[in-house]
Amino acid sequence: HLLTAPAFVELAEASGLFDRVIPHKRMKWSQWSKIAEFRRELFAGNYARVYDLQTSDRSSFYFHLMGPGHKPEWSGIAKGCSHPHANPDRDRMHTVERQAEQLAMAGIDAAIPPSDLSFAAADISRLALPSPYALLIPGGAPHRPGKRWPAERFADLALRLSDKGLAAVLIGAAEERSLHDEIIQAAPAARSLAGETSLLELATLCRGAALAVGNDTGPMHMAAISGIPTLVLYSHDSDPALCAQRGPAVSILRERSLADLSVDAVIAALPPHA
Repeated sequence: HLLTAPAFVELAEASGLFDRVIPHKRMKWSQWSKIAEFRRELFAGNYARVYDLQTSDRSSFYFHLMGPGHKPEWSGIAKGCSHPHANPDRDRMHTVERQAEQLAMAGIDAAIPPSDLSFAAADISRLALPSPYALLIPGGAPHRPGKRWPAERFADLALRLSDKGLAAVLIGAAEERSLHDEIIQAAPAARSLAGETSLLELATLCRGAALAVGNDTGPMHMAAISGIPTLVLYSHDSDPALCAQRGPAVSILRERSLADLSVDAVIAALPPHA
């Protein structure tokens, strides 16, 4: 069984990797009735072991929520759990290696296969996408603006990709629509899909793209996993040694400040398909 946020349910179910996918909305600490209900659901699952791969304060709290005498075996970092990831350097490891080591310490020491999105085959005909197209991902966490390449540079990149015969398709969350509009104002041929796709549809979009260029943000991991040529733009606000996108055709371009990263440098670093 997989416990995950509602936005991930469709994608997880389509993967065929889980017997059951359980949607779980994040609860506020003050919502004691919902926390109690969730506790009952955990008990009802009668789980023999839990693998906590998020290893956050919140997910560790779920271990303690079980109460004495009811706790399953637990792989994670919760104090007192049966299978702790006991590596003091775990926070200095890339997420993939960190989780692989955690699982090995819990007895799963088989080789971890690369992530795969080949199952993603949503019907996206309603989007009437141009062909060929490049995905541009200009958004990112709003509280970390240093991770964003300036919008005007994405607009310039969209124009230059058009000159190469590639239509620019912008993807992102609904709240990034104003950012997309700013780009489209300078590059009118670009297309925004802000808030218009589910994660399964996004995975399908990635598989059909000629390439992807974007900031260090979640959808870029999907682009990388899909296997298309992927160029990720990093500032010193995040460290690719800890969180770089993984895939068969990923390139990383890093500048201390993305405000100093030129469009020419990005064009020069574009994957060969471009």
